[in-house]
Amino acid sequence: MSAKPIVYSCSGCSSAAQLANHFALRLDREGRADMSCIAGIGGHVAPLVRLARSGRPMLALDGCVLACVRETLAQHGLTPTVHVRLDAFGVKKLKKADFDPAQARALYPRVLEQLAAGVSQDGAN
Repeated sequence: MSAKPIVYSCSGCSSAAQLANHFALRLDREGRADMSCIAGIGGHVAPLVRLARSGRPMLALDGCVLACVRETLAQHGLTPTVHVRLDAFGVKKLKKADFDPAQARALYPRVLEQLAAGVSQDGAN
């Protein structure tokens, strides 16, 4: 059996960032992925960088076009197996606002589809 994917998410102050973090936490809590800390990757924290380099599939959840998660992984020469930008799903980046729970419920199945398709293509069944 292959290892579960590692999920990294944006967790900035916007509604889109918090939605990305919400999805990552949900994937972790449901046992679909193991969440790790993207700030630790950006901070060059050795145990977290080693985990990222372990060869496990990686899911990067970004809230917006800035793609901070993907760019942080790239600092270490890492490319996520699956990269999801929530703005591509129509998520608006709002400052000083929480994410919309109804939008979260509607989009979560799409995140699961992206994860399943990407991990399957990677050969990790």
